[in-house]
Amino acid sequence: MNSKIILQVNGETQSCVSETSLPDLLQQLGFNPRLVAVEYNGEILHRQFWSETKIENGDRLEVVTIVGGG
Repeated sequence: MNSKIILQVNGETQSCVSETSLPDLLQQLGFNPRLVAVEYNGEILHRQFWSETKIENGDRLEVVTIVGGG
């Protein structure tokens, strides 16, 4: 059985099920994974590593939405 873990997203406390992947967490929180950049525990996390990144208790994420326009 998966347990709940606590993490920080953009300075706010959130919870999710352990073993949640980063793309799944982003979708659960209402972000479009194609339109964001993610800082994971103080480091920019390149998109190629997102699917293999499992969220762990105490992780800190900063999620920035990419806005296009002219």
